[in-house]
Amino acid sequence: MRGTSLASLDAAQLRFEPVLSAAGAQGITLGEQLFAVVDALDSSGSLRRTLSDPAIDGDAKAGLVSSVLGRLDPRVVDAVSGLVKARWSSADDLIEAVEHLGFDAVLASAQAGGELERVEDELFRITRSLVGQREVRQALFDPRVPGDKRAGLAEDLLRGKVADATLAVARRAAASPRGRRFVATLGLVGDLAAARRQRMVASVTSGSELSQAQMDRLGAILQQAYGQELQLNVTVDPAIIGGLRIQVGADVVDSTVLARLADARRRLAS
Repeated sequence: MRGTSLASLDAAQLRFEPVLSAAGAQGITLGEQLFAVVDALDSSGSLRRTLSDPAIDGDAKAGLVSSVLGRLDPRVVDAVSGLVKARWSSADDLIEAVEHLGFDAVLASAQAGGELERVEDELFRITRSLVGQREVRQALFDPRVPGDKRAGLAEDLLRGKVADATLAVARRAAASPRGRRFVATLGLVGDLAAARRQRMVASVTSGSELSQAQMDRLGAILQQAYGQELQLNVTVDPAIIGGLRIQVGADVVDSTVLARLADARRRLAS
């Protein structure tokens, strides 16, 4: 999402944030209802095109939202009404914005309960735990399996082990992937959680466990480089002989021995 759509999403988030702050733990319910709106838009091409058509008056589209979604929480109806009044580069961007607000709502509920950091950590740990479980990953994404069955599998795997917000995100990622793999959605929401804590995420891969002193030093270096505190998600990969691989958003810093050897081979071959 870029340009006009991104600006519209930013404005919608600013409007919705006070609502989420006031909602507290109810935010998770608002999130679930927003996800239901996403499903409705995904399933109705005519509704999707109408609500994203810039040629149609914004108030008229908001009236249609009130008519179609009248049974939902008024706070959800107001949020979606605000979205359809804005300008979007495509209908897909509008749907993505509704989904984004849904994840915001779930994370806000965790924040209200003092569990946002826990949720962020659990989302990361779930993605790492699935690295070697190909069959489970496929089952959570298999389009031949109904969405509710995939959501049930996610719940069976995680019920009683994670925070309610984490479970809600996992269920949603399995039930409605919207073109993303299960772990990709969890990674996306983990980044949203980090942003809500006003911290970026640095994914660090090391050949061995890092000591707390090393973690603190690395965190300080990255904070100086990016101008803000970063959440360090560290993964140990024994295949790495030495050095670190650090990814922050689209930035990748690979100082591992293997990377240097690969670079040397490329230079020799050129």
